[in-house]
Amino acid sequence: MSGGTAIRSDDATAGSARPRRRLVASPGAWLVWGAVVFFFLNLLGIVGSVLVSSFGQRWFDTWLPDGWTAKWYGQAWGEFALLDVIVVTLQVSLAVVVLSLLVGVPAAYVLARRDFPGKRLAYLVFLLPILMPPITYGIPLATVLYKFGLAGHLSGVVLANLVPSVPFVILTMTPFIEQIDPRIESAARMCGAGLRSVFLRVLAPLLLPGMLASAILVLVRTVGMFELTFLTAGPDSQTLVVALYYSMSAAGIRAQQTVDSMAVIYTSMMLVLLVIGLRYVNPTQLVARVREESDS
Repeated sequence: MSGGTAIRSDDATAGSARPRRRLVASPGAWLVWGAVVFFFLNLLGIVGSVLVSSFGQRWFDTWLPDGWTAKWYGQAWGEFALLDVIVVTLQVSLAVVVLSLLVGVPAAYVLARRDFPGKRLAYLVFLLPILMPPITYGIPLATVLYKFGLAGHLSGVVLANLVPSVPFVILTMTPFIEQIDPRIESAARMCGAGLRSVFLRVLAPLLLPGMLASAILVLVRTVGMFELTFLTAGPDSQTLVVALYYSMSAAGIRAQQTVDSMAVIYTSMMLVLLVIGLRYVNPTQLVARVREESDS
């Protein structure tokens, strides 16, 4: 009994003497975390103020509005014809996604499986529309589209958004294709499968996660693309982000709450797309290329 008592007392002494954990970080780390917290607090404040304003009856020099109402959403829906704008946004986005995959996936396959002179130069060309600000090449692109009568219509908006979307699909799909063992395709050809059968029955199921990731990211990018759409859109081909800009800058007097309501609708739409994208997309897959080392 005495031995057991001694053991318990020793455990209690060791437990009481155990040092408490303290949050220790360098001044640089505290500075970085402080900047991150400051950024998110500002972002939360801006988004929160717009959200509160969209439901407020009147809001003048007080912490909260005098009353709450949802009538501004109905007024914005009718005043800015949001149903037609959302339909156009979905039409443009889906068309850009489909065409980008049809062009980008075969091009990514060629870049991943073939070595040819100028391959690095081709990669550089594909990177330019992604790295450069869209306004730098959007103005000459819009000039060409207007010259051929394509701008001002839905087709011009789709063609303009394809310029950064196709390279985005190529750069996203190339790592996925490189991770697939080429011997799988060789085995399928040895069994008598043609090129079409190899792609549809062998490669397509393996590439489906990458194609889904590319489609979602292109969809988010197209919905949020302002510069190219603004330069090429007409009265009947405006997407939601362009309509939001016109609602803020157009002549006339309108309630600020209606513009805030439209901004909340746009933000909610983008948030849903981002949540869906993060559900199916692993960000590390977009920057990392996994190459299997050949056995020596």
